Amino acid sequence: MLEDDLDRISRFRAILALHHPAATLDVHRTAPDFIDAYSRLNRVPDLICLDHDLFTDSPDDPDPGDGRDVAAFLVTREPTTSTLIHSTNAAAADSMLYSMREHGWNVDRIAPLGEDWIESYWFPTAQEMVAAQDGQR
Repeated sequence: MLEDDLDRISRFRAILALHHPAATLDVHRTAPDFIDAYSRLNRVPDLICLDHDLFTDSPDDPDPGDGRDVAAFLVTREPTTSTLIHSTNAAAADSMLYSMREHGWNVDRIAPLGEDWIESYWFPTAQEMVAAQDGQR
């Protein structure tokens, strides 16, 4: 997962722990960290989740990049798993979605709206995407 917001990360982890305690959620807060970790994966992830806008914790932190950096990297790879984009930046999220779809990736997008979007919208959508993918394997 590419996500920089610590509250969101905590909520993603909590909903997964509640419903799938054995699941592992690898979270990377910058595009370079995500790309590095993805490059070293020795297994296909069940789902890739991407935010677009990434912010630093302090002005001295290096540029975190953004979700388009990750999408640009992923389209150079073989499409291996479904991707769910969650970003309030609609134009950037659409750019990521269309770019990845053009390169054969199965991608969907949700808008993180409301106080409980992770629990009521992201989680069910993620579950459906993983289940559909498992049915194709």
